[in-house]
Amino acid sequence: MITNGSGLEVNGRRYAVPKQPTVVICVDGCEPDYIAQAVAGGQMPHLKRVLSEGTALLADCVVPSFTNPNNLSIVTGAPPSVHGICGNTLFDVESNAEVMMNDPKWLRAPTILAAVADAGYSVAVVTAKDKLRRLLGHNLRGICFSAEKADQATQQENGIDDVVGLVGMPVPDVYSAELSEFVFAAGVKLIKTQRPDLLYLSTTDYVQHKHAPGDEQANRFYAMFDRYLGELNAQGAVFVVTADHGMNAKTRLDASPNVIYLQDLLDGWLGRERSRVILPITDPYVVHHGALGSFATIYLTDTASGSIDQVSIQLRGLLGVEVVLPRAEAAQRFELPADRIGDIVVVSERSFVLGTSRSRHDLSQLELPLRSHGGISEQRVPLIINRRIEGLDANRRWRNFDAFDLALNSAQ
Repeated sequence: MITNGSGLEVNGRRYAVPKQPTVVICVDGCEPDYIAQAVAGGQMPHLKRVLSEGTALLADCVVPSFTNPNNLSIVTGAPPSVHGICGNTLFDVESNAEVMMNDPKWLRAPTILAAVADAGYSVAVVTAKDKLRRLLGHNLRGICFSAEKADQATQQENGIDDVVGLVGMPVPDVYSAELSEFVFAAGVKLIKTQRPDLLYLSTTDYVQHKHAPGDEQANRFYAMFDRYLGELNAQGAVFVVTADHGMNAKTRLDASPNVIYLQDLLDGWLGRERSRVILPITDPYVVHHGALGSFATIYLTDTASGSIDQVSIQLRGLLGVEVVLPRAEAAQRFELPADRIGDIVVVSERSFVLGTSRSRHDLSQLELPLRSHGGISEQRVPLIINRRIEGLDANRRWRNFDAFDLALNSAQ
């Protein structure tokens, strides 16, 4: 909604319109130590200069620390309690089924991207996986395509065609570092050729699921990223770098996955078909994580307060469980839509993940020790701007969804 000649209001926050090309980048799974290790190792000279001459903050993402809730928080400037996307997957009570939250029908708030486009400015969105494209591009009059299906982009559907020709790269495998590189390369090409006023780039965490900060492959990824940041800087763009979540090892001492199988436990405590465990990390790309993350929500057939309290007490007694909250408390603490989470929310500790039943998780495709996310332990993310912004309080609680506020209101 336009509020005056130079600004607009979206979800209760006011934003100036872009005065120069402005890029917000969500690096999927970017635990801050990835940047620290790559900068220390000399792999990120451009970002090292930005850290010195620009503005470097640490921020919190939203919990559950998964891709969909956080990307939508970033582009709406609001938590899931406002925009409604509370996981990659949710349990649809009406249809009695688990469904992917890829359809814009689940979105309850407008995006900053669409609002800026409606104000007459050019906007482009490039995401790695197609699962996010429809949500990020909802009601957007502009360019919006995924690297995963770049060869299928059309002017009618995506606002652009011949993306592969523009970028000069073949469409990468979805399980590759090159999928994220395609996003960066496309962003730079768009800035050089079409000069959008506002550009949003969102990558995949394929590398972060496989490699810890400082690993050779991780440093190689961040060196590649740094080259594209240098190109954006050379084009005079304002850019903000943040992440949807961090990433941690989730392993036992023998490097096997450190899993708490909640459905098996609940079936033993309550009997079969008395509960249903939902893992909101679940998406079509389970090779990354085996659908194992550090956040789960539980629906009970008996929702009497005594039943919820008793199950909660038993869950809190488990090794590796950090937080157990009933629906209302979880919605308040984590800023979630109460009608889209279960009767109980469970968050595991840093080195643990939550599963349903042991028989339902195929871990045979995990090539390396499990690294995943979803909990409070993956909440801290970078928030870096390539402009010095004076007067910011680095000690306040910054959120990754402050990215557009900083980019449009402070960095122009």
